[in-house]
Formats: sequence, C-alpha cells, structure tokens
Amino acid sequence: MSFMELLGNISLHLGDCMDILKELPDNSFDLAIVDPPYFSGPERRQFYGCRNSAIGVKRLYAKSEKWNVPTSEYFDELKRVARYYIVWGCNYFDYIFDHGRIVWDKCNGASSFSDCEIAATNLFQSVRLFPFMWNGMCQGKSMTEGRIMQGNKKLNEKRIPPTQKPVALYAWLLLNFAKEGWRILDTHLGSGSIAIACDSLGYSLLGIEMDEHYYCAARERLQSHQKILRLF
Repeated sequence: MSFMELLGNISLHLGDCMDILKELPDNSFDLAIVDPPYFSGPERRQFYGCRNSAIGVKRLYAKSEKWNVPTSEYFDELKRVARYYIVWGCNYFDYIFDHGRIVWDKCNGASSFSDCEIAATNLFQSVRLFPFMWNGMCQGKSMTEGRIMQGNKKLNEKRIPPTQKPVALYAWLLLNFAKEGWRILDTHLGSGSIAIACDSLGYSLLGIEMDEHYYCAARERLQSHQKILRLF
C-alpha cells in the first residue's frame, strides 16, 4: 500500500522509503533529518509494549508491524538524494559518516533510558549540544528552556511511538542549521514531530512512513496543528 497527500508545504508519503528514494533524482533535497530504527524488533521482545515507569505509569505503545533496520544501501541513497544529512542513532550503525555530531541531552535524571542521543551530520565537523528534557511526563518547558520541566502537563506532547522526538528538537535543528527555502526530507516520519516543526517555520518537507498506524497518527497530529494555526 502506497500513497501521498499534500498538506500545505508538507508532503506525506505512506510507503517504503527505499522504493521512494530510488525514484528520486540526485540532490532532490537540501537536508535530510532522519531517525531510522537502529536495532531489530523491539516489539518482538516486548521491549516497549508493556513497560512500567519508575512511578508505576504503564507505557502502552502500539506495536509496529514493520521495523526495518537500514543497511548501507539506505545511507548511500540518502546521501545521493540530499546534499546534507542529520542521522540520529549514528553510533549504532556500521557505516562511515562525516565527523560532525549533534548531541541531544534528554536531561532525564535517573531514568533507565539513555541520557542522550547522538546524530551524525556533514553540515559541520564539530559537536553541537541541545538540552531538552524528555522523560515520560517530564518534558522541557521550551526550546530555550529545555532543562526546565514544563509545569503544565496539559502542554506536554502526547507520546505516540516510543522513539518519538520532541518538536522543539526539530525546530532547533531547522533554526540553527537549515537555510530559508531549503527542502527537507525525513524517511522515517513516525509521529510527525518534524512535520509540525517544518510547517511552523515555513519549510517544505517530504515525510515518508511505512507503518500505516503511525502515518495516520502523524497526519492527524499535523492537521490538528494546522487547524490551530488558522485560528490566529
């Protein structure tokens, strides 16, 4: 099953990213920001499905039927269609990336999850740090006050897939590293956080997702965001 729809400047495509990438011309995009799966089958190990948090809150996530860890062919295709890239989870892949690194500090205290996530990039050759709290109900207050917990939990982002990243992270990436008019690509759309950031900041995006459940969740989330924007 494969189809595409356009919501403003955001193109959402349900399908296998490898099939779609192979049809794209060289340098079709200015920047690819991707967060591909980096180990095989958490749903098969019940890793995410029924975990309890430290305070006893159950984390119930939909199980993904399609969880494909990318091969070198994927990264080669990504570099062919996008001039620049930001690849999250680079430390898990057996692939030679450029030397630039971006570190997201989750400010998550004593959580059993990773303290940070690392992305490889060819935008620069140094290391950049973005602190933003992201631990269950404990989420950062804003992009500029990421170490401070949001006091009003009603303003928290709803967690859809377990690997979801905050909109603030993508907004920070775009504001700091993308140029006006750049075309953005995400081959693993997930919950659509990048779509909301691109829509808010005026960037065009092609977001690809092969899991229909997450595709529909991302579309609904983006449509709700766009509806709110139209009120102002």
